[in-house]
Amino acid sequence: QVQLVESGGGLVQAGGSLRLACAASGRTFSNYAMGWFRQAPGKERGFVATISWTGVTKTYADSVKGRFTISRDNAKNTVYLQMNSLKPEDTAVYYCAADGVPFRSATIQPASWGQGTQVTVSS
Repeated sequence: QVQLVESGGGLVQAGGSLRLACAASGRTFSNYAMGWFRQAPGKERGFVATISWTGVTKTYADSVKGRFTISRDNAKNTVYLQMNSLKPEDTAVYYCAADGVPFRSATIQPASWGQGTQVTVSS
């Protein structure tokens, strides 16, 4: 059983920044890749970023490269998403997810999801 709780969402003007956090509980958090996904109204949930179990390998969707940064602090069982230069099209509910297979670097097949946190970017 894994529980993920996101926080840090809110309302921000275009060009602003937010830092999302996902606190995880469960066994061997440090052995699993983590990811962030987002879902806008009427859209499918899409990939945003992943981070390997080591924290070394990171991947990003093209739409957020250079603006978003994923990181993790295994001592705190927490993964972060720093979002800079936010655009209105970034508006969505953001979800963190834990991989279902340990020791992966980039590929992620989420087995656990958080409840989501709303990010709204105004123009």
